[in-house]
Amino acid sequence: RRTLDVAGLTREFLYYAPPGLAPGAPLVFVLHGSSGEAAIMRDLTSFAFERIAQAEGAIVVYPQGFEKHWNDCRGSADYSANAQNIDDPAFFEAMIGWFEREFGADRGRVLATASSNGGQMAYRLGLERPDLVLAIAPMAASLPAPATRDCRESGKPVATAIFDGTEDPVNPFAGGLVSVFGNTSRGEVLSSQATARYWARLAGYSGEPALEELPDRDPGDGTRVRIEHWQAPERAEVAHYMIEGGGHTIPSRGLQLPRFVGRTTLDIDGPREAWEFF
Repeated sequence: RRTLDVAGLTREFLYYAPPGLAPGAPLVFVLHGSSGEAAIMRDLTSFAFERIAQAEGAIVVYPQGFEKHWNDCRGSADYSANAQNIDDPAFFEAMIGWFEREFGADRGRVLATASSNGGQMAYRLGLERPDLVLAIAPMAASLPAPATRDCRESGKPVATAIFDGTEDPVNPFAGGLVSVFGNTSRGEVLSSQATARYWARLAGYSGEPALEELPDRDPGDGTRVRIEHWQAPERAEVAHYMIEGGGHTIPSRGLQLPRFVGRTTLDIDGPREAWEFF
């Protein structure tokens, strides 16, 4: 557990660096969702990123949002991080610098993966600060609609993997109003497919993606996974994981969330898929 002073605030993060880590290690930021905590995000991902880090020689970072939220691109959101316009990109830049100094981490190999509000923050990093991230992998999150979006878009591509459930009760797969226990201040989002196509257009793709249907490894979970894939030499890769029947969850065999957030697919492991994409 460490703290950094950033823009007049003391910010906190947890991290795991495996023993014997070589210089030049990549960084994997794993962001919690609304009302979340860094320590709980370790549980929600079943420590999967730490096992990956140990096997692959990476550093996993669990940052803590301001008052349990991130200042993402949704300008109407009523949580304090947005209302007070907390400089979260500066927080990430400071953390990357700290790991570069303390561990010799490679600031050119940074992945931001996250769920829900954290996924929205990953989108903000991709939109505003593609210089900070090599790839983003948001889960249960779609881009804010233009009327709600208040980020300064760089117009530069970034490799993007999106994991969205078609029956997400919070982040509507087809686009529309986001509602969190009746709170609609977060405004509207694009559809999941429109979100994927936004990143594909930035990367210079004009044609239709390749479509892959994954095996139904667990017929009892009520889900199937299809992937839209844009990939070409010298272009940022985009992968769109469409989880048919999936809810507002992180794909994982390690943890089953309450039924009111919808089904969790057991056909893929989100942390492993995000790392392989990275």
